[in-house]
Amino acid sequence: MKLEAYFERLKGKKVLVLGLGVSNRPLVRLLLRCGIDVTGCDRTPREQLDAEVLDLERMGAKLHLGEDYLRNITGDVAFRTPGLHPDKPELLALRRAGTVITSEMEAFFAVCPCPIIGVTGSDGKTTTTTLISEILKRAGHKVWLGGNIGTPLLDRADEMRSEDKVVLELSSFQLMDLRKSCHIAVVTNLAPNHLDMHRDMAEYVNAKKNIFLRQTKDDVLIVNHDNELTEGFAAEAAGTVRRFSRRERVDGVYVENGTIFRDGTEVLRCADILIPGVHNIENYMAAIAAVEGMASDGDIRYVAKHFGGVEHRIELVRVKDGVSYYNDSIASSPSRTIAGLRSFPRKVILIAGGYDKHIPYDALGAEIAAHVKLLICTGATGGKIAAAARAVEGTPEILEIDDFYEAIRTASALAQAGDVVLLSPASAAFDRFKNFMVRGAEFKKTVMEL
Repeated sequence: MKLEAYFERLKGKKVLVLGLGVSNRPLVRLLLRCGIDVTGCDRTPREQLDAEVLDLERMGAKLHLGEDYLRNITGDVAFRTPGLHPDKPELLALRRAGTVITSEMEAFFAVCPCPIIGVTGSDGKTTTTTLISEILKRAGHKVWLGGNIGTPLLDRADEMRSEDKVVLELSSFQLMDLRKSCHIAVVTNLAPNHLDMHRDMAEYVNAKKNIFLRQTKDDVLIVNHDNELTEGFAAEAAGTVRRFSRRERVDGVYVENGTIFRDGTEVLRCADILIPGVHNIENYMAAIAAVEGMASDGDIRYVAKHFGGVEHRIELVRVKDGVSYYNDSIASSPSRTIAGLRSFPRKVILIAGGYDKHIPYDALGAEIAAHVKLLICTGATGGKIAAAARAVEGTPEILEIDDFYEAIRTASALAQAGDVVLLSPASAAFDRFKNFMVRGAEFKKTVMEL
């Protein structure tokens, strides 16, 4: 369906846009351009709105703001922001009243004219999504990169051609009520995550399944064979299943003797991958499976040797007085922090802690004992992480410092030449920061000011 035709169907209807964050603002502008009655609803009080949202009001959008932003609203169609649970009582009330609940992402799936490659998982989504995009671009394709990675694509759909490629990072929040699936769906791994938002682990896993549940026999599902949950998805796939594994030879992509193979053919030496960490070998394997038939092995090798990584993902910030400072602010779960710790050949000074997503930290204790020489805990989960570390033998020295910036300065003061100071919080950023990107930027700024 053409973008114009999609919005033509909304003319004469009252449309609600629930949440006025980055992904929904272009949507509001599109609706207003088409002459549609739009009410933007957002928790932010008027005095704290930024200029872009106030511009939407000047363009004609009505605003319903504050803590009660979901109350006393009616509409024919409502676009849900990803962070708003579909079963929130106010949304259920809207459904009962006859309101059709959809999302900006679902609208994009309806109008996108080219194949969609989607990536989800608990860890590695952004890097894998970016790798797929970089490899396809190297192969000469026109690539549109977006989704949870930060770029809404709905307002660009009319610029896309059928031969282009769309690569989307998709979070569980975006997938929860998505009634479409990707042509190529990649699931990197699954572990407990976002249990502050999801009712339980089962709901989280079921949300992830939507990336492939509506595929046809002509579509492809790519799963991590080494992860029990993702391997379990294979039995439910309607189309072709491709696997990747670090542990054993599979029909798909695997590692043997430091080399990545695809169906028995050597593709890439692990030593040629510029970005560090075993988890990035897995990210490359997932990407290799995703681009099969669309890029050459030479394209893959070129990207491996030249791609320096995504910001906030084990990003080298600075070397000062022989101490290396790494920003891994994206690590919002224990499994991601574990992957980061395993990326370094020596024990590190770890700064960890942040917003509490109500996920267990038990598995982190043994990894801290094995890979950390000094643990500095901060933020809302600092106490939990410290407790997990103290519960195992070989616990390193632990400092609990509530102030984020003081934690960085303390790490610097105690570090010696040859040490690595790693920010890898194993927690989300929302206790202090808007998101992990702001947290990472503040870490980098503080390190550069040392």
